[in-house]
Amino acid sequence: MQVYKILLPLNVDEPFDYVSDIPLMRGDFVNVPFRGSKKLAVVWGKGESEVEEYKIKKIEDKPDLPALNENLLKFIEWVAAYNLSHIGNVLKMCMSVKFGGKRNKHEPIIPDFTLTGLTETQDEISKILRAKVSNAKYCATLLDGVTGSGKTEVYFEAIDEALNEGKQALVLLPEIALSYQWLERFRQRFGVEPGVWHSARTPKQRRETWLDVAEGKTNLIVGARSALFLPFNNLGLIVVDEEHEQSYKQEEGVIYHGRDMAVVRASIEHIPIVLASATPSLETMHNVDDGKYELLHLPERFGGAHLPKINVIDMRLEKLPADEFLSHTLKEELTQALEKKQQSVLFLNRRGYAPLLLCRACGYRVQCPNCTAWLVLHKSHKSLECHHCGFRGSVPEACPACEAEEKLHPCGPGVERIYEEVKNSFPSARVEVLASDSIKKADEIVTKMGNHEIDILVGTQMIAKGHHFPKLAFVGIVDADLGLEGGDLRAMERTYQLMHQVAGRAGRESDVGKVLIQSYMPENSAIAALIGEERNKFIKSQLAEREKFGMPPFGRLATIVLSGKNEKLVGNYISKLALAAPKSDNVEVLGPAPAPMSYLRGQHRHRLIIKTARNINIQKYIKNWTEKTHLPPSIKMKIDIDPYSFV
Repeated sequence: MQVYKILLPLNVDEPFDYVSDIPLMRGDFVNVPFRGSKKLAVVWGKGESEVEEYKIKKIEDKPDLPALNENLLKFIEWVAAYNLSHIGNVLKMCMSVKFGGKRNKHEPIIPDFTLTGLTETQDEISKILRAKVSNAKYCATLLDGVTGSGKTEVYFEAIDEALNEGKQALVLLPEIALSYQWLERFRQRFGVEPGVWHSARTPKQRRETWLDVAEGKTNLIVGARSALFLPFNNLGLIVVDEEHEQSYKQEEGVIYHGRDMAVVRASIEHIPIVLASATPSLETMHNVDDGKYELLHLPERFGGAHLPKINVIDMRLEKLPADEFLSHTLKEELTQALEKKQQSVLFLNRRGYAPLLLCRACGYRVQCPNCTAWLVLHKSHKSLECHHCGFRGSVPEACPACEAEEKLHPCGPGVERIYEEVKNSFPSARVEVLASDSIKKADEIVTKMGNHEIDILVGTQMIAKGHHFPKLAFVGIVDADLGLEGGDLRAMERTYQLMHQVAGRAGRESDVGKVLIQSYMPENSAIAALIGEERNKFIKSQLAEREKFGMPPFGRLATIVLSGKNEKLVGNYISKLALAAPKSDNVEVLGPAPAPMSYLRGQHRHRLIIKTARNINIQKYIKNWTEKTHLPPSIKMKIDIDPYSFV
């Protein structure tokens, strides 16, 4: 009998000892008894035990499943160590399927080798990327190009090279629910469907995709960040499209950044990775400056299309009627577009009808019972909703505080309110709303927009996700100041990226598009950079500011949040934790303090921020510190390395 180290996909930090008389290899799947039930687990290696052999539980059997290869096992170990996550939870992400049942047959994708009419610059860059795939060595490349420059078509050529050589390729997209247009472009280029991976797929679809990837029967996957944990057996290329997107960061469970972990997986697999964006993140640009990433640039729009003309409207000078939010100038542009039978987009990154319901009699604001947040009015659902915990309640007829009737007034606009204003101003226009509330209709709305069955589309950030609308001539940004609220270190960067991406939807064919930005802070550097087409100057100024204060990418940050139902108990334990922080001249511990969202999903939250120089092993410092901390079961600790959210 041989002792084996068996890792279970549970909240555990190390493997358990089991014995077997069946020869097993590291990465093999096995079924083992665990706490009265049968569990699927993975062999992590051979082991020795001081416990007498007959006292060690025996492995039940070895199911007929493809083993996880060594590169994936190393990746699991790396992700767990870097993000200070339980290794069993990371393994669980690689096993997020239910095995068993019948399977459909899938044939590998065979490239059609059809030339796609690339420009001279696109062709030059695609040849460089093809060569990188052929070289089969790790390298990271930023594919930087203005919106509409054909970045997708260029990295399709790299995919073509990988598939032609019999390798697998992975493409990560930030909003998989809105990948319809990407999939259509892929079908046109390759004539077949790629494998798709995201949380909305059925259990059967996920099982079939997982097994096909592991067995090499599927050679291209397009997916959300979780696709990074699929068991590829011959991976030859990773592409991270829209690499700047914040949605690559997973905030719950195993906390990690999909883009950064994709770079790690490419390094472990010894393969190239392509990061594509029209508005690269400051972290990626810093890696280019440091020589860690190569920069390939597409400076012009495909087909000779011009970049849109961008102007700002100073809302401080506008005299709008009560409960109206669109300036006269913006409405004039909408009128002109309608007269020319062109399309328009109005962007406001706020779901619902109004972000706040206020009593005009006593000043009461309707708040979520589970969170430190106001309830958002959704007229379409006839409800008040919390966008943090999902709470939904009916709209009260009278104020819950003073019981005054007909005094509750919606304050501020959401996309539903802008839709209402547009319909009132242009009753004959075909108007639709695109937001995450309408996710089930998203493909339908995008198709209708592409077919010119919509005149004006009102939407949140979902309209910025790489859509191509040929007849879109005008974009209005309703509130450019909205993203600057909250004051976290990436607020300015994200605001610029989002406005740039939204503005880039306009004028994608021969006509020059127009963009109007409504702002009460028109002198803001992000807005000024967008108007003056001074992206690189803006990036340099932002990097200089980050360096001055030792912020990422020049320094490192981590957060520790304690949460629980008893506010006093949470406060006591966060204070004890802060006092126990190891003394170091290179580490600054900020706090403790209530988190900005101090009450979330029924839990009170207190936070510490850890700030260090770039060369400090922040994981080692936090691990040595927190391992000595013993918390009661009622209090949970959440550690976020390289945080993106500071709520």
